[in-house]
Amino acid sequence: MWSRYKYEVLWHDQSAYNDIRFLMNNDVEIEIIQQKIQYALNKQPSKGSIINAYCHLWGYFKKISTEQEKQLFKKLKTDFENHIITEKELIDFIKKLVDLYEVTYLKQSTIINKAHPNE
Repeated sequence: MWSRYKYEVLWHDQSAYNDIRFLMNNDVEIEIIQQKIQYALNKQPSKGSIINAYCHLWGYFKKISTEQEKQLFKKLKTDFENHIITEKELIDFIKKLVDLYEVTYLKQSTIINKAHPNE
């Protein structure tokens, strides 16, 4: 369960992400983990948390991506920081890379699936 939600939680609240990781390593009951996940997902993400999660997701691609994709990653990050694009464009870019490079782990992630529910 955690593997599906972790990047969406990170997108919303890095502190909750860190708390849940700690709890997962200490055999806490699944209900408590579910409550923490729901709490995090109900929080409004900050610009900083979105950029942090975007960079974490990019980590799956930075060594295998083309120079053009690397430049686009940087441009989208800067454009988001400057209010030129929305967070949806960041997720759309990551989704394209997930599909292109067949990253199964991320294909199962809620952050990708919620942004593109019919794919």
